[in-house]
Amino acid sequence: MTRRDPRIAALILAAGRGTRFGPAPKMLAPFDGRPLVRHAVEAALASAARPVMVVLGAHAIALRTALAGLPVETVENPAFAEGLSTSLRAGLAALPRDIEAVLVLLGDMPRIGPAHLDALSAAYAAADPRPCAVVPVHGGRRGNPVLLDLARLGPDLAGLTGDRGAGPILTGRSDVLEVAGDGSVTLDIDTPAALADGRG
Repeated sequence: MTRRDPRIAALILAAGRGTRFGPAPKMLAPFDGRPLVRHAVEAALASAARPVMVVLGAHAIALRTALAGLPVETVENPAFAEGLSTSLRAGLAALPRDIEAVLVLLGDMPRIGPAHLDALSAAYAAADPRPCAVVPVHGGRRGNPVLLDLARLGPDLAGLTGDRGAGPILTGRSDVLEVAGDGSVTLDIDTPAALADGRG
């Protein structure tokens, strides 16, 4: 009997203040002619994942304006100042109950495209048994986005605190599936100089 395809959602984390970037909202900085955050959102929308949800916090009103016209759901994280974990928890809590896994994207990784996301989803769907996570690796370093299995990781994700994502709870686990990634999976934008030259 053919296995049913898992229900996979996409969650874009875009709530942070981006303090290393300076006073201007990092997520709204132009990159290749579009606000930084739109790159991640448009990649998710072009992938097979549904629904696509965006977690907002700092500069939420301005980011909603930047995302106008895109068929996404937004989630407000009032505790965004307490770190990345609060945005991840807020987004996960808002997902439909029948979602089995979620692709977690960072809003400041503009070189991620739908092919990156669909490759993670395909690796997850093909694995038997299913892994707790699918993580891209480039140059010996784990990157983003990551796919998380909610049944296996739900309690651990719910307990995350501080300015960290799922990385710490995946360390040392034997049921993490690593897949080959390219330089896009380790490129994030933290400073205006990085934005200007695309290095991250």
